[in-house]
Amino acid sequence: MHRGIGRWATAATALLLAVGIAGCGGEEGPSREVAVELPSEVPVEAAADEPTEASTPPAVEQMGVAPSTRPSPSATPTAKPKPKRTRTAPGPLATPKPPTETQVPPPPPKPTSSGCQPSYKGTQATRSQVKTALSDAAAKTYWPTSAPDIKIPLNLVKATAWQESGWQSNIVACDGGIGLMQVMPDTADWMNRRFGQTYDINAYRDNAYLGANYLAWLTKYIGDMYFESDYRLDAALCTSELNSCLLNAVIAAYNYGHNAVAREGEPLTIPNPQYVRNVRALMTECECLSF
Repeated sequence: MHRGIGRWATAATALLLAVGIAGCGGEEGPSREVAVELPSEVPVEAAADEPTEASTPPAVEQMGVAPSTRPSPSATPTAKPKPKRTRTAPGPLATPKPPTETQVPPPPPKPTSSGCQPSYKGTQATRSQVKTALSDAAAKTYWPTSAPDIKIPLNLVKATAWQESGWQSNIVACDGGIGLMQVMPDTADWMNRRFGQTYDINAYRDNAYLGANYLAWLTKYIGDMYFESDYRLDAALCTSELNSCLLNAVIAAYNYGHNAVAREGEPLTIPNPQYVRNVRALMTECECLSF
């Protein structure tokens, strides 16, 4: 969730998990990433927008109900539902709309020494526990009222956690990033205030929720500014140009911060292309997808 941890390239993953992380940087410094080919392809919101669990399948239809004496619904004219707005523009707006959010996450921390080694705190969650936590986090609806169609793909959550921490739940980076999703403490405090939650950054399940919630916030923030509230994080919408789609922008902002990607009056920017390429590759090739 911050600049410079860029921590887990696909080719070195097994070694990193065996011997620990070789080092980490701060948010302001350049990311240390291994090149990977890109696959083709707040003020607190009203209580109604607090995170809720994903909707469950509809209940089984009741049987044996007595026939109604009222006219059949088909005999009564009803208003046609409004069609869902879909965007046909090939890329982001050249001139973004003003942001809809009035409170934004805190600025990134200053960079740390390149020779710094991460530390570990507490007990490492098992791979099975991590998988469940990330799956639950991806399944939540974080904007149930104002943007219920925002969905964070599970492979994006898994790939981000692998890139950030190698799925190590008890790792603490040199710049202060914590856990699976490498959440910064100040960002966690802001996120809890923004969404009226009490997530514990040191608990691996809550850490997963914080990371996915931040991805959802970035999706809405950047989607409103550049993509006319089209929140699809679909790789099929991306071209060879990294600034062509919302998915790439959200990945970049998770690493470098929203303000490095989306600024009022300026085109969409991808300041960390290798990080984006790494995560995009992990979304389809990561060994973690089979766990």
